[in-house]
Amino acid sequence: MGIEEATIVRWLKAIGDKVSEGEVLVEAETAKATMEVESPASGALATIVAAEGQTVEINAVIGTIER
Repeated sequence: MGIEEATIVRWLKAIGDKVSEGEVLVEAETAKATMEVESPASGALATIVAAEGQTVEINAVIGTIER
């Protein structure tokens, strides 16, 4: 669809929080819409690489999950 970047609007989890695969972690905004980004795995949110307000390329690593 031609979307190349998104801005992190709000993290719904903090470092150390447990997450389940498919659970919404973060809200991101593109030029066309705000979308929810789901966790790709279950575990604990270990790092946040992209802070709220930061613009990142689509498919960039924005955080890591430890199992």
